[in-house]
Amino acid sequence: MTAVPAANFTVIGGGIAGLVVARRLAMAGRTVTLIEASDRLGGTVMRHTVGGIDLDAGAESFATRGGTVAALATELGLGNDIVSPAAAGAWLQPAAEAAVPLPATSLLGIPGVPMASDVIAAVGARSALRAQLDSVIPHLLARQSLTLGGLVRSRMGAGVLEKLVAPVVQGVYSVHPDELSIDRAAPGLRAALALHGSLAAAVRSLRAASPAGSAVQGIRGGVNRLVIELIADLEAYGVTVELGRRVADADGLDGIVVRATPLEKPAGRSTVLATLVVAAPELDAAPRGTGVLVAYGAGGIRARALTHATAKWAWLRERANGPHVLRLSYEVEPDDLEAVARADSEALLGVRFDRVIDFARVQWFRPTPTKPGSAADVGETVAGSGLAGIVGQATAAAEALLRPSVGKD
Repeated sequence: MTAVPAANFTVIGGGIAGLVVARRLAMAGRTVTLIEASDRLGGTVMRHTVGGIDLDAGAESFATRGGTVAALATELGLGNDIVSPAAAGAWLQPAAEAAVPLPATSLLGIPGVPMASDVIAAVGARSALRAQLDSVIPHLLARQSLTLGGLVRSRMGAGVLEKLVAPVVQGVYSVHPDELSIDRAAPGLRAALALHGSLAAAVRSLRAASPAGSAVQGIRGGVNRLVIELIADLEAYGVTVELGRRVADADGLDGIVVRATPLEKPAGRSTVLATLVVAAPELDAAPRGTGVLVAYGAGGIRARALTHATAKWAWLRERANGPHVLRLSYEVEPDDLEAVARADSEALLGVRFDRVIDFARVQWFRPTPTKPGSAADVGETVAGSGLAGIVGQATAAAEALLRPSVGKD
């Protein structure tokens, strides 16, 4: 028996998943070529400068579950720069009522205590009472639900789903809960429901089992620093990078091919991010905490979510030194994005701005997640959105590809 010689690899796609896989393979001594169709690496994890401030143009935080992103950041020398957001938390803008703080005991908006005062304030007494019925509904009914939306609707009713869970999920994943699988959105939730018998009890148990601190973290200077350090490691480990090369057919590529992006454009949708840098001293008090998630039909507001970035991140507040940074996401882009983003921001925050110092627009395509065709498929298309899932899946795929192969003499 002799070991098969180590294979060469070609990675198609230079987003965060492709960078993670290429780095892992190269660290193991493999010969790696990374091909990217655009003129830069990083995909949606990138930086732009607005109002003279370097900001994340895509993801500005990552879920702490699994510890995958924090582990990667630490490997890249960024461990001391991992930061937690302000404790103030986010608010919810309901469809008809005034904005309220998000319920404290919740998971993706699913309440752990349906009759808590902050849940009633967010969804109303009638919807909260319906959600309370979760405690007497047999947990076996959850087996009929494949999506997070279907699960919440069957257990707690449409009120909690549309008024509370949907705004939170759309703010995090840019999709409605009806389009998000339970296991992608909340790993362990289905098992916790089976164990504890109710969705609320499952939420409480998962929260209790989570590490102390915030469910999300960021990196001082921006999450985009991950890409900068990953690229530096690719250079250090001798990865060949080919930019501006579009691959239509993987046949003929060297070695084992890892698809970190689909060869044909998948189904999905676009999300538009509007960033405003504004002069508004009234925002120093962070009147809506770290931002606002918006329910459908909320008073003409067209944004799905607003992040008050300088209230959320202390490092950014120090760097901005007075002005405030606001990020708003849109499912459907309005004709005059800057004007609408300003109007939405003022309405959601209850503050009139002295002036808009600068504005920027970024558009991202979010693919509809699909099952991987092989162990060599990685990235958002198979892992879903969110850095934690993408980095975790890419890391696991790289480790699987590196398992020793043994053949016959």
